[in-house]
Amino acid sequence: MSEKGNLHYFDYAATTPADPRVIEAMGGCLGIEGDFGNPASSSHDAGQRARRLVEQARKDVAALIGADANDIVWTSGATESNNLALKGYAERATHKRHLVTSQLEHKAILDTMASLEQRGMAVTRLAPTADGEITAEAVAAALRPDTGLVSLMLVNNELGTRTDVAAIARVVHAAGALLHVDAAQALGKTPIDVKAAGIDLLSMSAHKVYGPKGIGALYVSPEAFARIAPQMHGGGHERGLRSGTLATHQIVGMGVACELARTALHEDGERIARLGERLLAGVLALPGATLNAARAPRIPHTMSLTFDLPGFFPFLLTGDLAISSTSACNSAAGTPSHVLTAIGLGEEAASRTVRLSLGRFTTQDDVDFAVACIRRALAPCGEVAAAI
Repeated sequence: MSEKGNLHYFDYAATTPADPRVIEAMGGCLGIEGDFGNPASSSHDAGQRARRLVEQARKDVAALIGADANDIVWTSGATESNNLALKGYAERATHKRHLVTSQLEHKAILDTMASLEQRGMAVTRLAPTADGEITAEAVAAALRPDTGLVSLMLVNNELGTRTDVAAIARVVHAAGALLHVDAAQALGKTPIDVKAAGIDLLSMSAHKVYGPKGIGALYVSPEAFARIAPQMHGGGHERGLRSGTLATHQIVGMGVACELARTALHEDGERIARLGERLLAGVLALPGATLNAARAPRIPHTMSLTFDLPGFFPFLLTGDLAISSTSACNSAAGTPSHVLTAIGLGEEAASRTVRLSLGRFTTQDDVDFAVACIRRALAPCGEVAAAI
């Protein structure tokens, strides 16, 4: 097993290490000397201090996505946010009981959609184009008079491709429906303006943006608020949409993480783009390497690569290189990636696919190490191919 000091981490799409500044801020909310109070305890100073921190964090999250602070609802992460958006809509829906999503979505969306389908909702799952995109034209063709909500991710968690949600929002709103966007992989990586883009509901997770696990948020526009029913009851917290004692330390961590991401968005993006170009150039120079969904708009942080060489399997890339052969949800299930099969890869090709994702702490040495590791893993496979 690798020592942590030697680890070259390329699985930022699965989770990110908490930024040291996030950790420091969280620590100040835990002990007797810190701001440990219950934010709902307004009768004493400890609770009031905690409440002020929570509300500052709400402002910081809102600022990153161009929202008003009052429209941010705390959750345990993007999975809960997705469930609140979809199930919350379905519970209030009367006539508009048709939902639209895509075959490329995260399991948190697809499994929730399947659950709602069993409860009588109608669901359309859009297939991607040959380039791996979900287009506004495809959404428009799927809309029906009873369509109430469309749910699509902004950045795909396996491919790194970007969806033109602003164009889709115009089509969706013209049909009188809501647009929900899963932004777990986009937050802090690409600019987001929920008002300019016409997004009604947006899911976020702190641990994808150098914050702690176990905390996230759902943006709920004023237009969508009355159409979403709470899924957790017991105190009426978060304007009645999500009851439960607020975890001050986690919320503060997410707030700091979002503020750091907002101030460094351009600089971090440019640096990661340079590293991504170096990584991609090095890998694509190797035999049999193909970038999946190469022609689609994308962020530089995440790339999916298939190696067309017999005998190559991602488990050959072990030791100090941390990568993924699929998304974390599919890895846990032990099944081929539904994203890869949706864009046309067979099961065998999917088994020869790796996802590399870069982040704030990636260095040029990490990139060169990754290319060298992949080259070594491919060398015996090339010899086999030559013999065939």
